[in-house]
Amino acid sequence: MTLTERDARNIWHPYTQQMGALHPVPIIRAEGCYLYDEHDKRIIDAVSSWWVILHGHSHPYIVARVTAQLKKLDQVIFAGFTHEPAIELAENLLALLPDAQEKVFYSDNGSTAVEVALKMCLQYWYNQGIPRRKVLAFRKGYHGDTFGAMSVSGRSAWTAPFDTLLFEVIFIDTPTPKNLASVKALISGCAEEIACFIYEPLVQGSAGMLMYNAEDLDQLMAHCRAEGILMIQDEVFTGFGRTGKNFAADHLEEQPDLMCFSKGLTGGTMPLGITTCTSGIYEAFLSEDKMKTLFHGHSFTANPLACTAALASIELLKKEDTQHAIERICKQHGTFLQKISLHPKVREVRQTGTILAIEWETGDRSSYFSQLRDQLYLYFLEHGILMRPLGNVIYILPPYCMSNEDLAEVYERIEGALDFFSSNI
Repeated sequence: MTLTERDARNIWHPYTQQMGALHPVPIIRAEGCYLYDEHDKRIIDAVSSWWVILHGHSHPYIVARVTAQLKKLDQVIFAGFTHEPAIELAENLLALLPDAQEKVFYSDNGSTAVEVALKMCLQYWYNQGIPRRKVLAFRKGYHGDTFGAMSVSGRSAWTAPFDTLLFEVIFIDTPTPKNLASVKALISGCAEEIACFIYEPLVQGSAGMLMYNAEDLDQLMAHCRAEGILMIQDEVFTGFGRTGKNFAADHLEEQPDLMCFSKGLTGGTMPLGITTCTSGIYEAFLSEDKMKTLFHGHSFTANPLACTAALASIELLKKEDTQHAIERICKQHGTFLQKISLHPKVREVRQTGTILAIEWETGDRSSYFSQLRDQLYLYFLEHGILMRPLGNVIYILPPYCMSNEDLAEVYERIEGALDFFSSNI
């Protein structure tokens, strides 16, 4: 049997309606920004394999560091024990974050990093006997697929089967100069009930790479701070250079109480989640009363291999070569944006740092289920490029090792797709 046939017999893929689904592409190896299928066809990974690959696939430095760690310590329970990779990673990450971030809590992925942050905020008020139980979030936000993360994500077809089971959330629009006053008034009207505000800073990824201004977010954050509302900044997607700076936090004057990380954290090598918080959050759990403990953990909390991969990835991120590569990609995207924005089949082009999104003009409302999505996916795959359109929105999110030549090839294929597909699809 082929790999595809063996896959079909036993595997259920994520975000896939298996009835009539496109056959998955077996990948045998990967290097840099390239994937290679079972026929050794090269595919440019233009979306960093679901936004996780930072420095390229199978980066030799990360591979060497993880291999050495595997020979030394593979896993140890993190309740009552510790190890050097976890300690070093916490030290190195906190050194890059806003000064107020002082504690690191390890978990497994982005959704669980969010779950931890929500539990920290809700229990922060519970431990003090203050009845703040509601959460504030953006309408089109996405924070993961576990129940807490779904609850604070925008209601959609993805959450519909579970809507009656999700906890109550106060949803607001992303801030603009026009709506800030009304949004602030809404928050002030129920601030004493709100435990925390969770948000994707600057870019709402899964909603279609929707972008908004740092200045407007700063004003909203300042208002939440004045109302005593804790703030959770979900940098699972935007962290580690994606916005053109190390973190979206580096674009802001106001700073959060908690931050969530995953995806690019390990350079895409393996799963790991982190929630950081201020000393004020941490101290609310310090008590002689053991019932004020944060009762949360995972079997693989702070896995030494994952921590080592993250340490290696952060070391690479700090190198001048990487920072120059990020600047180069931002510049190349900006040049292409100017060129493509006037195309008659383009509704809008959006860029934040290394994230470039192009919204197709389809003649109707944007939709994740647009039939154009599958046609575009296949078109790019047939031309040796991995793109994963969000409905009628395609985006480029390259690993930082991607060359100008490979970027030019991706841009050229996008122009070809615009000319090939009818705007009436």
